[in-house]
Amino acid sequence: MNIEGKFGVIGGGSWATAIAKILLAKEPGINWYMRRQDQIDDFMRQGRNPSYLSGVKFDLDRISFTSNINKVVNASDVLIFATPSPFLKAHLKKLRRSLQGKFILSAIKGIVPDDNMLMSDYFEQRYYVPRDHIAVLAGPCHAEEVALERLSYLTIGCRSREMARVLAARLANDFIHTTISDDVVGIEYGSVMKNIYAIATGICHGLKYGDNFQAVLLSNAVREMKLFCNATDPLHRDIVEAAYLGDLLVTAYSKFSRNRLFGTMIGKGYSVKTAQIEMEMVAEGYYATKCIHEINEKYQVNIPIVDAVYRILYERSSPTVEIRKLAEKLA
Repeated sequence: MNIEGKFGVIGGGSWATAIAKILLAKEPGINWYMRRQDQIDDFMRQGRNPSYLSGVKFDLDRISFTSNINKVVNASDVLIFATPSPFLKAHLKKLRRSLQGKFILSAIKGIVPDDNMLMSDYFEQRYYVPRDHIAVLAGPCHAEEVALERLSYLTIGCRSREMARVLAARLANDFIHTTISDDVVGIEYGSVMKNIYAIATGICHGLKYGDNFQAVLLSNAVREMKLFCNATDPLHRDIVEAAYLGDLLVTAYSKFSRNRLFGTMIGKGYSVKTAQIEMEMVAEGYYATKCIHEINEKYQVNIPIVDAVYRILYERSSPTVEIRKLAEKLA
């Protein structure tokens, strides 16, 4: 395995595009897999992603595109997965090449649906990638701000701190600051749960709750996140670090947050299906809500905000009623 070898990006959305921009700030070239050949063709004609972050121009001579996932795996040493979590298994079903000998960097801020597995566990247990050869990526880092080259932050979580340091150095540039951590599970669950809490803040925004309530809501969200992470993996962690609290705050408050937007639409009375159709983007928090709810059947952690969002999204409970009940529980 060559941790300093060529990067392969897997995904064609805004986050994958942002990651490609980050890489090409320093790397001489990358491999890039997109599912749709027509998207690649349009990209090649226009010099940019026609569907996402279309203001970012790329040097096409430094990108090897393919719509065949096996080709990008064969040609790459470090594979960065940046697809929405609901679509990961569909991509991997096309895989005929072993992932052993590759380093996996998951930039997917979600859980594998149905299996209810973290990405690091999924690659280890289903594809036999050693734990030391798997890393995860956390923010706060919105794709849209990467496109604008606004200073952003990435945390690379890996059980091997040496591997994390190498990746951190390769990803760092003038507009990306990197740090490392060995708290893989906490970073993954934090990245998943912050999307649920962003939906909650969006619902409250849609219901016209103010900043004072939102501050209390997020204070309780931090507490919930800490309790859940500690229950699933009792590792010492500082929940106020950027990978946890910072990522939560930017996802809950930013105008770029698709999960907050999704929640706002629900709060204004949209059905889940209508909101998903109108957004034309995946709100990871929708899928994460069900996964965390089901995982918590084992751990029985007190996470009332997640429970309220679950009832609203999956049991069609009234947002007005659920948030009113939730407000009575928050301290």
